[in-house]
Amino acid sequence: MTLTGGAVHTFDQAMDALRHGFPEDRAAATRLHRRLARLLHPDTAPPGRRAEAAAAFLALNERWRQHLAAHSTAHLTITTRRHTYVLGGTQATGDLAVLRRAAYEHDGVRHDALLKIPLRPYDNDLIEHEADVLARLDTAAEPRHRAYAPRLIETFRHRDTSGTERRVNALEPLDGFHSLSEVAAAHPGGLDPRDAAWMWRRLLVALGWAHRARLVHSAVFPEHVLIHPALHGLVLIDWCYATATGTTAPVLIERHRDRYPPEIPGRQPVTEATDLHLAVRCMEHLMGERVPKPLAAFIRGCTLPGEAGRPHDAWRLLTELDELLERLYGPRTFRPFTMPIT
Repeated sequence: MTLTGGAVHTFDQAMDALRHGFPEDRAAATRLHRRLARLLHPDTAPPGRRAEAAAAFLALNERWRQHLAAHSTAHLTITTRRHTYVLGGTQATGDLAVLRRAAYEHDGVRHDALLKIPLRPYDNDLIEHEADVLARLDTAAEPRHRAYAPRLIETFRHRDTSGTERRVNALEPLDGFHSLSEVAAAHPGGLDPRDAAWMWRRLLVALGWAHRARLVHSAVFPEHVLIHPALHGLVLIDWCYATATGTTAPVLIERHRDRYPPEIPGRQPVTEATDLHLAVRCMEHLMGERVPKPLAAFIRGCTLPGEAGRPHDAWRLLTELDELLERLYGPRTFRPFTMPIT
């Protein structure tokens, strides 16, 4: 038995739908997955059912991966001027694009890649824009921070069997990483602020580096922040929403409307303060009710309604955060972090 997205409107209906398979039709399956993801996310769960929602959200992600793997075209190839990619299964589907695993050979050596393919051809310009931004980050100051953003292998146009042309970005894969959405779902009671601290620090470094290149990410949401538990690494993804400091954000993601600072829905210029507001909200969401009062006051200062009154310097904010964390928890020490096995 399968359901369509239109048949699922409540949390209980989503829980029931989770027990059934996805439709064979790719578009219908994608719509259903998105609806279930919204209804089952711990942030939208009915009162008293956050833990139940967190477990269901993790199960949904696993079943979606299994569905995509079962319905992928294993040996489809795409040939560009530089490489021939053999496509594998779908790794993830977002608001804008699908990520397909792929492999290619170069000088007789096999390499892995992720192909970012827009779901809708009219988003080709955003995929091309992301390629331009990643190329700009390649030449940004302080190349030691380059690992905080994905690396572009190449960007190209591809025409599928229906004749539809799409811009595709081939990216180096990020194995072993988890989004902050996944981290939050795995810790429905809130993440220990001492564990959130290293993620917060690295996110501020990533933003400080981008801001020195005069770029504002403008979409620092939990699903766009990836962390590597074992390496304590962080990568900020989805740079197709980025823009130059002092310009307006190119896209507003409707489901995040309430999380944006006022300047984005108000179509006002974005600045470094825009990203810092979004980043602090990410960490507040991650810690949930475990935020201590001094950190709560720090968060309020970073999320004031007026853009001019918020912090603009990520590096200075990092120093202030370190000082606050030391007052709360003592000298910084390494804390191993693991994600639960699902």
